[in-house]
Amino acid sequence: MAVYAHVVEGGSFSAAARRLGTSRSAVSKAVSKLEHALGVRLLHRSTRHLSVTEVGAAFAEHCSRILDEATQAEQVASSLHAQPRGVLRVAASVAFGTLHVAPALADFLGQYPELDIDMTITDRSIDLAEEGYDVIVRVARELPQNLVARRLAPVRRQLCATPEYFARHGMPCVPQDLARHNCLDYTHSGEQGLWRFTGPEGEIAVPVSGRLRINDDEALSQAVLGGLGLALLPTFIVGHDLQAGRLRAALSEYIPVERHVYALYLPTRHLPAKVRAFIDFLLERFGPDPYWDRA
Repeated sequence: MAVYAHVVEGGSFSAAARRLGTSRSAVSKAVSKLEHALGVRLLHRSTRHLSVTEVGAAFAEHCSRILDEATQAEQVASSLHAQPRGVLRVAASVAFGTLHVAPALADFLGQYPELDIDMTITDRSIDLAEEGYDVIVRVARELPQNLVARRLAPVRRQLCATPEYFARHGMPCVPQDLARHNCLDYTHSGEQGLWRFTGPEGEIAVPVSGRLRINDDEALSQAVLGGLGLALLPTFIVGHDLQAGRLRAALSEYIPVERHVYALYLPTRHLPAKVRAFIDFLLERFGPDPYWDRA
C-alpha cells in the first residue's frame, strides 16, 4: 500500500522508485502483487503513460492516509526514543527509595520538563513485564537472571552505637567481644542470633544476643540512636548520623560489602531515552563513592 501511494503521488513507477530507493521493476511488481491480492485493476499502464482507475483513485486516498499515519507514528516513536518524555514507571525498595530516590526526583524532573514519574515504593517482588514498570531500584545480593542490572552504588554496613553506649560498655575490638554487648537483631536477615564477619583467616560467626529483634532497618536505627544497644546497619540509612557524630562505628575492617544498589530493567536492543536518562542520573548522583559514605 505504501508503494502504491508513492506511485500515485509521484505519477510514475520511476518517481516512486527514486523516492523509495529501489528499482522501477520492484515498484511495478509490488503494485501488480497488490492488484492480484485485491482482484482489481488499480492502474492503466502504457509505454508512455500511467493513469489511475476509478477504483485505484479511491483506494489511493486510503493508502495515502495510512502512509501519513505510519509516518507520524514513526516520528512519535523516534522522538520518544530520542528525548526523555512521557511517563516513567519506577519501583524502588522502601528504605532506599524513601531516603535517596524520592529526594532526587526534583532535580531529575527539573532536567526533563516533558517527563513524568509514576513511582511505587515497595519491597515485594515485581514482574517488570507483567506489571509494566520501566525500571526497579533495588538493594540486592543476588541478581535475577532475566533482567539487565546496572550497579549504582555499594551497600556498606557498619556496626553502630551511640558514643554514650560505647562509653558505658566499651568499644569492641574483635567480633568475639560482642558476646558482652546488647546486640539488636534485624530479623529480615534470615539468621537471627548469629552475626557473620570476615577476618584475615576467613569468616567469623559470632553468636549474639540482645533485648530487641525488629524487621525494619529504619526502626532499628532509631532504637540504636536511642542508646539501647548496637546493630549492623546499612550506611545509606545511618551515614548522616555517623557523619554528624550521633553514632560511632566499630569493627569496620571485619564487615565486607555484600550487597549493592542496582537499577534493573528488561533486556532490549533500544533502551528508551527516559530509562537511560534516569539510570545515568542515579549513577552520577550515587556513584561508586556514595555521599552517605563520605567522611
